[in-house]
Amino acid sequence: MKFIKTLFVSIFICASSSGAVAAATEIHWWHAFTGRLGALLAEQVDQFNASQSEYVVVSANKGNYSETLNAGIVAFRAKEHPHILMVFEVGTATMMAAKGAVKPVYEVMEQSGADFDPDGYLAPVKGYYTTPAGKMLSLPYNSSTPVLYVNVDALKSAGIDPKADLSTWNKVEDALDRLKASGHKCPLTTAWQSWVHLENFSAYHDVPFATKENGFRALDTELTFNGDAQIAHISAMGRWAKEGKFIYAGRRNEGSANFRAGECAFATESSAGYAGIKKEANFEFDIRPLPYWPSVSGAPRNTIIGGASLWVLSGHSPREYRGVGEFLSFLSTSDIQAKWHQNTGYLPITLDAYEQTVAEGFYKKNPGTDIAIIQMTEKTPTSNSKGLRLGNFDQIRGLIDEELESVWAGEKSARAALDSAVKRGNALLRRFESANK
Repeated sequence: MKFIKTLFVSIFICASSSGAVAAATEIHWWHAFTGRLGALLAEQVDQFNASQSEYVVVSANKGNYSETLNAGIVAFRAKEHPHILMVFEVGTATMMAAKGAVKPVYEVMEQSGADFDPDGYLAPVKGYYTTPAGKMLSLPYNSSTPVLYVNVDALKSAGIDPKADLSTWNKVEDALDRLKASGHKCPLTTAWQSWVHLENFSAYHDVPFATKENGFRALDTELTFNGDAQIAHISAMGRWAKEGKFIYAGRRNEGSANFRAGECAFATESSAGYAGIKKEANFEFDIRPLPYWPSVSGAPRNTIIGGASLWVLSGHSPREYRGVGEFLSFLSTSDIQAKWHQNTGYLPITLDAYEQTVAEGFYKKNPGTDIAIIQMTEKTPTSNSKGLRLGNFDQIRGLIDEELESVWAGEKSARAALDSAVKRGNALLRRFESANK
């Protein structure tokens, strides 16, 4: 009888334990990260899952940014969608227009009761993803901004002072001339050409990329990145390409790979390129602010963010949303954000994470890693420099890439290419506006 009683107790305990595991609510997160970023993201998920037993976050890679957004759209239509979807910043207008598909983050956090202080997020980052009233629609997760990476060894070999001032494009051009004269095969390259050399260029020089406050104010916006400042900059880069001083490598971050391999002296790339450069570069490198043209009044202002935010999709249960709220709160903690910032080069999304990074002495040990956040926050953003919110922007970027490639190949002038990109892009904006009236 004692044996039977013991056996019954054991079975009851096992059943209770199984029930506890089964009761854990799954939260599904679709993202676009692989490699080192994917491993760091998985580490965050594991840490959250180990910190409590009510929820289990299940993350899944769905391809690059465009593929992940498309996968989320298809899944939502099939009612098989995740709770959280990573969407790159150019998809913001698309998500805002997706009526009924999104549960705003501010609602999720209010209803979940999770710790959430919207004022604790960096204003230039938060502003990209909020309503005009300041309510957060999606949670900033991986936010970056472009900087200039410098191969110090290449400068030395060309007889250029490694501490030389490279704050303006005029001074960079002087260095490009000397690098080319010394026999360097790739004085300058770039990643993400539209994002760096038109979108951020416009913000940094306080000139509009589009009307209606770059799309923040209304859907009936029109592109204006064919202004004098943008044409002059793209013309200069076209001339550098013709002279072999600017080497174009591809539409995404192929140029960064060339820089990491030591082939290029300068690279304009995301601040988030830091992790890969630090890991792979077998040369001394430096991080500098993005250069500007001093002839443009108002420059430099501030650069804008790239990267992605986390959107919560509708159609799930209140319990699941409580888990989502707890997870988003966890991702925003200073320990998580400080480590993420330090390991990747992405901006810390909260002031606490930035102050923790300062207190830990990270910037002193890694000079230049604070340039991105200074560049973003040193000046108050204007209507031209707070960001972009345009429909069909992923497709618009594609046609901008096509037109820029015609400049680098010497097939079109900068004016002709940008005029064409604006005309073609405006057609896409009208299509988006018509579909979302």
